[in-house]
Amino acid sequence: MIEYIKGELAVLTPTLAVVEAGGVGYGINIALTVYSTLAGREAGQGKQGDTVKLLVEEIIREDDHLLFGFLSEGERLLFRALISVSGIGPNTARMIMSGYSAAEIRQIIATGNARALSNIKGIGGKTAQRIIVELKDVVLKIDTGDNLGAVAMQETGGIGSVSAELKQEAVSALTMLGFPAAPTAKVVDKLLKDDPTLSVEKVIKQALKML
Repeated sequence: MIEYIKGELAVLTPTLAVVEAGGVGYGINIALTVYSTLAGREAGQGKQGDTVKLLVEEIIREDDHLLFGFLSEGERLLFRALISVSGIGPNTARMIMSGYSAAEIRQIIATGNARALSNIKGIGGKTAQRIIVELKDVVLKIDTGDNLGAVAMQETGGIGSVSAELKQEAVSALTMLGFPAAPTAKVVDKLLKDDPTLSVEKVIKQALKML
């Protein structure tokens, strides 16, 4: 069992971090909130060579071995709680944790805000209610805090202007989350047309509520 991976950040995208440790590059699935912190909130890409530490949850199947990374124990416990609910797989849990921060999810579930959960693609009214019923007491025991965790990383500079690379990165991240490319590209185009100053993180976060 892998508890955490600490090493040099080799690759960072909105859905994946590759961390090199001991000569091995580990592909770790991450939520948008984790990407946001690693990239320096408004930055478009992480700084290669920086040292990062990600807590890991392993998902082992007959035909796959997936790693999901988190910056705090609270995030990881929340992820475990979400995937314990029938019908919520790891990718759906990651999508929920990409749409809201861990603290926001805790509050949403604790207060029974099914409407907020239903804003996430793939979460219908019945599923939202099931999450609330099964996890309302559980999440109160999880300390999400306001600090997503200490990361040994310097902030990188933000994007000065919208580029084709920003659009491509946003569309790529959303398709990796399971959305079809064509309608995704249209939504991203609209968001960037309405507000060309949006960061990759904000484009993806808003698109999650529109697709």
